[in-house]
Amino acid sequence: MAGDPVTGRPAAPEGAAPLRLLAVASHPVQYHAPWFRALAIRPELELCVLFAERPDATQQGRGFGVAFTWDVPVLEGYAWRDAPVRLRGKPWPAFLARSIARPAQLLRELRPDAVLLTGWHVWPLVQMLIAARRAGIPVVMRGEANALRTRPRHVRALHRWLLGQCAAFLPIGKASRAFYKGYGVADARLFDAPYFVDNAHFAGQAAQCEPQRAELRARWAVPADAVCFCYAGKLEPKKRILDLLQALKFAAPTSPRRLHLLVVGTGELMAQAQAFAAEHNLPVTFAGFLNQSEIPGAYVAADALVLPSDFGETWGLVVNEAMACGRAVVVSDRVGCAADLVVPGDTGTVFPFGDTAGLARALVDMAQDPARLRAMGERARAHVMRNYTVERSTQATVQAVRQVACST
Repeated sequence: MAGDPVTGRPAAPEGAAPLRLLAVASHPVQYHAPWFRALAIRPELELCVLFAERPDATQQGRGFGVAFTWDVPVLEGYAWRDAPVRLRGKPWPAFLARSIARPAQLLRELRPDAVLLTGWHVWPLVQMLIAARRAGIPVVMRGEANALRTRPRHVRALHRWLLGQCAAFLPIGKASRAFYKGYGVADARLFDAPYFVDNAHFAGQAAQCEPQRAELRARWAVPADAVCFCYAGKLEPKKRILDLLQALKFAAPTSPRRLHLLVVGTGELMAQAQAFAAEHNLPVTFAGFLNQSEIPGAYVAADALVLPSDFGETWGLVVNEAMACGRAVVVSDRVGCAADLVVPGDTGTVFPFGDTAGLARALVDMAQDPARLRAMGERARAHVMRNYTVERSTQATVQAVRQVACST
């Protein structure tokens, strides 16, 4: 199939005009970029991505404790534009801090055949949902909500209304699909689009780092004979870094093998976490914030990832990252990806949320046999490389857009 000599985009099938797809996102996200690039080269689609915000380094660093910009391309390989927005200051809540000016006019200008929304967590996304509905443009929703938590009646009522405005949905995993099914969404409107990271990037970077594993461990003061667990993420309440440190306090003295924890990230709990580790003389290295090009090195230096989060962790893409780097994982049963990515005893283990003694036992068990841990990591990599890919999510997105656009 011949392609555009300038963009490299394959030509649409003969006689068929590509469907115009408008994707709307709160801001550029490193995890979305591979998906948008894959959609942009599909001959069936003509993609444009609309961003409600493009944060600068300081804004990007909110919650991370450090100003930064992503060091991987997030705006290359697809067409995008900034939404015309109005900014609101205090006392407006963060959800309403931005609004799109004249969303109906914007839709008339862009004339999409379908709108793809990446959630409903900021007001501009809800605005575009309402505007598309009023204009008779079908909406495909790819949110992160899952069925693991119970919700009060008024929230369920809002969800029921919101989901009723959408023509199709892209569940990102089992708990995500259960969320939609819990509101009566029919199977015919669900197109499974497994959540993913750029597996090839992480696997490739990990392969390059493996020969330097000893040097990487030395860089972060990880003893050569220790089994090292990695925590990667903001140090914020929902991710429960203090639970992990408490578990390490229990596990380190009882483990037949030496344990170490590598903490990657910064945030509001950094000082408290460091103080706890110092008070109890825990074997911990605080590596600080690492950007996307650096994080594979931390996974390679470690032997497994730990994510002890609460229900706020609607998925946990660091789990995908670590698994693509060949590392087993330990997650709480409230982490959204647990049912999809963790095959107990095969790719990792799941412990009851908040059970620090149970987490300690999991750490000791995982550390007992390093050869078994390495084999689990290899199976973890195979699992995400086979099942949680940009190709599968892209195909599901195309199928959903086709169905809704051709039925209007």
